[in-house]
Amino acid sequence: MALEKTWRWFGPSDPVTLDDLVQMGVEGVVTSLHYIPKGQVWDKEEILKTKKTIEAAGLRWSVVESLPVSESIKLRSEASPQFIENYKTSLRNLGECGIDTVCYNFMPLLDWSRTNLAYTLPGGAESLLFDFATFAAFDIYMLERPGAEKDYSTEILEKAEKISRGISKAEADDLIYKIIVLTQGFIDNSLVSSAEPDPRLRFRELLALYNNVGKNELRENLAFFLQHIVPVAEEFGVMLAIHPDDPPFSILGLPRIVSTLSDLEWITEAYPSVHNGITYCVGSLSARKDNDLTAIARLLGHRIHFVHLRNTQLLADGSFYESGHLRGSQNMAILVTELLLEQRRRISEGRKDVRMPFRPDHGLKILHDFNTKYNPGYPLIGRLKGLAEIDGLMAGIESMLECCSDNTFCTELKPAS
Repeated sequence: MALEKTWRWFGPSDPVTLDDLVQMGVEGVVTSLHYIPKGQVWDKEEILKTKKTIEAAGLRWSVVESLPVSESIKLRSEASPQFIENYKTSLRNLGECGIDTVCYNFMPLLDWSRTNLAYTLPGGAESLLFDFATFAAFDIYMLERPGAEKDYSTEILEKAEKISRGISKAEADDLIYKIIVLTQGFIDNSLVSSAEPDPRLRFRELLALYNNVGKNELRENLAFFLQHIVPVAEEFGVMLAIHPDDPPFSILGLPRIVSTLSDLEWITEAYPSVHNGITYCVGSLSARKDNDLTAIARLLGHRIHFVHLRNTQLLADGSFYESGHLRGSQNMAILVTELLLEQRRRISEGRKDVRMPFRPDHGLKILHDFNTKYNPGYPLIGRLKGLAEIDGLMAGIESMLECCSDNTFCTELKPAS
């Protein structure tokens, strides 16, 4: 057996069609009802419409990514009870329609952040980059967040000042648009409209909502949310998989509570049910040097319901870029081995959730990817290359596991140089 091969599909307007996925050997689809505003109920009729479209192509709707959590829930505002009820109804409807895995996140305001969406690698491929100094320049000199300079080292502050002095207005406007609007809009409905004449104004208003919300408060709000939704997930057979913060550290003064092993352990203990699980996103978690991804896979493998596989290359000042799928700061062979061993444990224990769907997360823009407009990070050929690499890696590891009944070979793997 091997992890279920899935692919993120953005619906009928996606340049990558369902027929393409069948040709590529994909088994399951990862998608969402992107057209439904965040916080509204997903009706069965809409769920089944997408499910039938996917199944007509000979595929399975494997994972919902994502069922977005409204800011009202994260803030536990006066309106949050109704949004939680809407979320419970959507979960119930998904379960009754046979959708058994839901990915979600609890990141305040921004789902993910990068400073360069076309970072050129030595061979000519384009990647996504988070440059710490550029982000600091955005935060301090463009967004003008009060007290922002306190959040950065002297080295980063010096670089940020230099960047701010050398950047043109057009370049600054482009950076603001990328961080606040573009990278958020195609995922779960951006909180700042592209029609805003100055998106900074609206974004500063949103930031102010979190002035009195620190890590402890956000944790309490997540725990409250879990107390209400996990019982529904249990009743209707849905596995919940919270996605790690991206990047896995505080940005813009916002609290982060899904960034480390201790964070993930706290979440799984906040409601001790197998239905309260995690998305094991190697790309997100690996962007923090002190995260031991092997330890996370070993200690929390029984709660991993969805897997994102991609690699990052960490830089000395905390910056990072996406380096493809196999090569980078992480040894993907070791991590995939841990996941395959967890899958075998589940089979031996008689668990039903043995598919363990994974998708090749993001991808380098290569070859004909430059001729088509894809969502940032989601080119066809770069992701297909990653899917093929990981599929081959799994086949090799599975073959070795078949030869080593006690699975001892995996402990002898050494990180690639």
